[in-house]
Amino acid sequence: MNSAKNGDFASLLDDLFQAAEPEADDEDAAAGAPSIPFDYLSVVEELHSGRIQVSGEEASAQYRAVSATVEEVLQELDLRRAEIVPPPLEPEAEPEVEPSTDPEDIARELALPSLRSKDDFARARRAFAFANHPDRVAPHRREAAIVRMQIANMLIDEALRRR
Repeated sequence: MNSAKNGDFASLLDDLFQAAEPEADDEDAAAGAPSIPFDYLSVVEELHSGRIQVSGEEASAQYRAVSATVEEVLQELDLRRAEIVPPPLEPEAEPEVEPSTDPEDIARELALPSLRSKDDFARARRAFAFANHPDRVAPHRREAAIVRMQIANMLIDEALRRR
């Protein structure tokens, strides 16, 4: 590396590249070593020399061409996105019907006309409570369940008094 004394950077790089090249008998090491396909320094030298000129119009034309290409790609993506059919949504569950608080409906649920003995009334009360007790329904339905239970108990007690 005698060019380091001269101070010429290009000569120093040339010496480094020559020193990095493997010797002829070590061909396996040469296969794994990186290679430089062309002389980068000459390219840099050409750029700095001013012989390569790029006008503003040339650069803006290339920019417009690239921009147009990008716009075309984006439009194509939008068209493809429009062609994509989303998977069908899960069918919406039918809205839950609020249980009736009408005494006639509750009497039909209890089957009051068919009840004969005190045991039948007790079974009907337990079955109705099992299905409608406020502790067994969803929190948003508790108030309606309380009213339904009160009506059912009132109807059963009234029917027992009449019997």
